[in-house]
Amino acid sequence: MLLNLLNLTTPLGWAIARVGGARLRRGPAGLWLGEGYRPRFPVAGAFTVGDVVITARTFAELDRLSPGVLGHEARHAEQYARFGVGFLPLYGLAAGWSWLWYRHPALGNPFERRAGLVSGAYLAPGAEPPTRLPWASALGIVRRSPTPATGGPSGPPGGAPAADGAA
Repeated sequence: MLLNLLNLTTPLGWAIARVGGARLRRGPAGLWLGEGYRPRFPVAGAFTVGDVVITARTFAELDRLSPGVLGHEARHAEQYARFGVGFLPLYGLAAGWSWLWYRHPALGNPFERRAGLVSGAYLAPGAEPPTRLPWASALGIVRRSPTPATGGPSGPPGGAPAADGAA
């Protein structure tokens, strides 16, 4: 997207991918794909910065593990186009809020919810997104929410989400 070039998030994504040892290539829908990212942060199957989707795996492997993950990451690219570099601190705040309310950085994160919890492998297919607070159910205030996915390409539940968010 032209907006992500102009707001400098795609060049930032290129730099992160290269510093992390990822091989960059063009992908679908105007995305850039970085495979072979070596650092262990963020803890995610994939994460997006601007129009650059980065993973330690190959995208063929990632798509086998989580069909639709590129669509999820493309929605994060759209979020970068809307918020620019401000997306990074906004995402961090949303992940922190989600952790406080859901004990998981993605389940209550509005950026991840809009990108798709199932396609991001944060929620099992067919499961309803959580609507209640797990800690509140312990106090008898509300019923317990459904169980999130048990891993997958976006990492284990409770792990840090993608910096895009993959994630």
